[in-house]
Amino acid sequence: MERMTVGIVGLGLIGASFAKSYKEFSQDTENNFSVRILAYDKDESVTLMAKMQGFCDDTLTKDNLKECDLVLICLYPRATIEYIEDNQCYFAKNGLVIDTCGTKRKVCEAGFRIASKNGFEFVGGHPMAGTKYSGMSHSKATMFNGAPMVIVPSRFDDMELIDRVSKALYPAQFGSFGISHADTHDEYIAFTSQMAHLVSNAYIKSPRANAHKGFSAGSYKDMTRVAWLNNKMWSELFIENKDNLIKEIDTLVDELLKYKKVMEQDDEETLAKLLEEGKKRKEEIDG
Repeated sequence: MERMTVGIVGLGLIGASFAKSYKEFSQDTENNFSVRILAYDKDESVTLMAKMQGFCDDTLTKDNLKECDLVLICLYPRATIEYIEDNQCYFAKNGLVIDTCGTKRKVCEAGFRIASKNGFEFVGGHPMAGTKYSGMSHSKATMFNGAPMVIVPSRFDDMELIDRVSKALYPAQFGSFGISHADTHDEYIAFTSQMAHLVSNAYIKSPRANAHKGFSAGSYKDMTRVAWLNNKMWSELFIENKDNLIKEIDTLVDELLKYKKVMEQDDEETLAKLLEEGKKRKEEIDG
């Protein structure tokens, strides 16, 4: 039987979902897998609740951190870097440490540097899963089932490391693993994730929003779904990735101004062409 000790830092939506997924996987006897979950949250009552609910075995401390085969750091970027710096001497030698932040450049730069000096293996990670809600109460064991997982390794030619990461994360049941440079990750995530949240959050501020009932259907729901967000977390992510995000904002503004201009000119023919361009672009991308 494979035995594993996993440390979870931060028992919010993502951290608690990881803990639950590993515990549930271990409870299926066909998987021949045993896991010990050590967890830390700055709110001690959250850690206590995790123990009471049975998906945390003990509190993660500096003393037992070295016992972890895998440490998953599920904090905001600045807090992640601070945790790695504060505990750099306590991670297991050759142990695997993976973060789950929504941006990767600063976290990976610090993680790679500190890991190299202290003899553990740091890999950047970004599970492409979640909900509009936050906190342990909304976590679930199936959060990552079938979802993509982006990993940012320090060495792209080390297939043994890539294989080690995929095996360590297997109990979470991700659907696929993608390998990316930190710069590339942050550039694309500005478009695929951050812009969607930013535009949705701005869109809902229309003075017409208060009276939308009776006039809205699926398109309104789709457009506003991610307006409901964790403002503290997204503010930090936006500022950290502001160079890429501002480029995306400029691109969108430029495109919107094209539509605005032709409508001001009552140029229905050009407007139809712009709309057709957008439709074809969607078809090209998604098929």
